[in-house]
Amino acid sequence: MLQSVWQWLLEPGLRQILIVSAIALLIGLSLGFWTRPAEEEKKKAIASKGDRSFFKGIQYLLSDDHDQAIEEFTKSVQVNSDTIETYVALGNLYRSRGDIDRAIRIRQTIILRPNIDERIKIRAMFDLGRDYRKGGFLNRALKTFLEVAGHDPSDVKTLKEIEKIYEELKDWENAYHTRQKIARLDKGDHQHILAHYLVETGKACLEKEDLVRARSLFSKALSIDRRCVDAYLHLGDLHFAKQEYKKAISTWKKVVEITPQFTFLAYRRLEGAYSQMKDLEPVRSFLKECSQSNSDAFTHMALARYLNNDNDVEGALGEIEKALELDPSFWEARRFKGEILLTHGRERDVISEYREIIGHLTMPYLRFQCSQCGFEPADLQWKCPQCNRWDTVGLIDSTGAAVEHPA
Repeated sequence: MLQSVWQWLLEPGLRQILIVSAIALLIGLSLGFWTRPAEEEKKKAIASKGDRSFFKGIQYLLSDDHDQAIEEFTKSVQVNSDTIETYVALGNLYRSRGDIDRAIRIRQTIILRPNIDERIKIRAMFDLGRDYRKGGFLNRALKTFLEVAGHDPSDVKTLKEIEKIYEELKDWENAYHTRQKIARLDKGDHQHILAHYLVETGKACLEKEDLVRARSLFSKALSIDRRCVDAYLHLGDLHFAKQEYKKAISTWKKVVEITPQFTFLAYRRLEGAYSQMKDLEPVRSFLKECSQSNSDAFTHMALARYLNNDNDVEGALGEIEKALELDPSFWEARRFKGEILLTHGRERDVISEYREIIGHLTMPYLRFQCSQCGFEPADLQWKCPQCNRWDTVGLIDSTGAAVEHPA
């Protein structure tokens, strides 16, 4: 608790303001020691009262008592309205407890002050942008952050705030260009994020039936990041829609080669393509090869479906058993097994299977988890909804361990 409050206090800009305030207080006390006319003593007493409230507010912050901190900071500004650092602290407190309107008014008060230091004004504008964003005023927030970036184009923190808003607005093209700016300033792996932005832009083109541009964007995404699963899937879908079945199959197979844990996303697509080619035999060979190399539950399940369609009931049941050995919580496999048994009049086997299911009723069917923050989304997400990082969500295996994402 105290650590999180201290980190809040050490937020860029606020730490310097608090230090300057403390130094100013010490200087004021020193000067007051040598000059003690009655009027000066009165001013000093008033200032001292405001300073006491300010430091009491900091103490309450360290105790995580935000209500009392707000009360003391409010007293401080009533005594001395010139203390900008107190307004900054008040604004942050109001935003932290969701009182966005008050936080915004405080930032605006700081910005409109005459002869204010440019650095403090820019910091207040940045905080105002964060207030707008938390309040859901995305366009205002974007305008404010863009103005801040205009003062300091190399400020990565501001650029990341702009990028987040573009994401929320689903303005993927501007998000892409903003990430390019970040990549030039900040070392690290930016390629997979850039690729995702291109894919999302391509999806938007698909909705507008601009297939040519969508295809170009998916290809460009893969040229930037050859491990972008989403790009392979959608590029293959485009090939399939144009009846380019061999190209579609070749594209989808890349998913199997590059990211084995997500191969289940390609199986139904491959089956559909081969069925259009009137030749399902390659599916059998492909799935058997995958089941030997990948040995994951989804692969065995896909092979079971194929074998069942090919009237190889025992072979299908055998693959389902292999899938359940790898993942006892694979409910789709158990349901499919029950369907096969009932279809072929094997009621006794169904009863036996039901008894086994009872022991697994508390186990989830399919679980995903973010490797960075531990969040478990309900379905597969390319970007974690909690920590907002790309390509960190993976499958959790039957032991409860997260499968590491290839990116």
